[in-house]
Amino acid sequence: MGSAAASPPPSGKLTQDELKRVAAHRAVEFVEPGMTLGLGTGSTAAHALDRLGDLLRAGALPGVAGVPTSLKTEAHASAVGIPLLPLDAASGARIALSIDGADEVDPDLNLVKGRGGSLLREKMIEGAGDRFVVIVDESKLVPRLGCTGAIPVEVIPFGAPHTLGLIRNLFDGLPGFHARLRTVPAAKGEDLEQPFVTDNGNYIVEMFFEDGIRGDLRDISDRLLRITGVVEHGMFLGMATTVIVANKDGTVAVMGRRK
Repeated sequence: MGSAAASPPPSGKLTQDELKRVAAHRAVEFVEPGMTLGLGTGSTAAHALDRLGDLLRAGALPGVAGVPTSLKTEAHASAVGIPLLPLDAASGARIALSIDGADEVDPDLNLVKGRGGSLLREKMIEGAGDRFVVIVDESKLVPRLGCTGAIPVEVIPFGAPHTLGLIRNLFDGLPGFHARLRTVPAAKGEDLEQPFVTDNGNYIVEMFFEDGIRGDLRDISDRLLRITGVVEHGMFLGMATTVIVANKDGTVAVMGRRK
């Protein structure tokens, strides 16, 4: 993958949130007037939404509209004045560019996304566009996917414990592997838990690997998707066209996928 670095700002090391903002603002530089954009979800993508809103209010990006990847993004984009389209309406105009963060980025620019629960809509929208620009700070760079936390799998609620068992069987005997249904505190009762529900009304299974996923990622992807009850997973393989990385010293590296 190729890379280019920008000069650091004069103010030393930045906080993680400041790094996210630096990367997000660099990504917005790819946006041109008239583009239809895929609008990502999460704390890093939120900085891109704010920047887009500023530029739209200043009249710098006429004709730009966005397709949100979550209800949260839809509300945020509306609040900052970004015109919105549903995915089916955008298909005629074609999504020129999607901008989103990632939970992990490996050396081949494969991603883990969706730990916030928006992986299905993210993959649908970001996979439908011409270019996908990913914005991260350097802590998200990993040698293998699954090194720093869960790989989410969206499953339908019906028979979710059965689907969880099938996912566990797929990795049976793999040292350090475990999977669980994501839960959140119930509305009433501090000791009660209930399944986390996505914007699509589905549940999330979280897969954990002791030292990341080893093996053919596409084969693992195919085997997961063949499990009845699995809707989608959070491995975004070969989708990112550009990854913008904000480093602790304030420099920005722009990495492109190998041809």
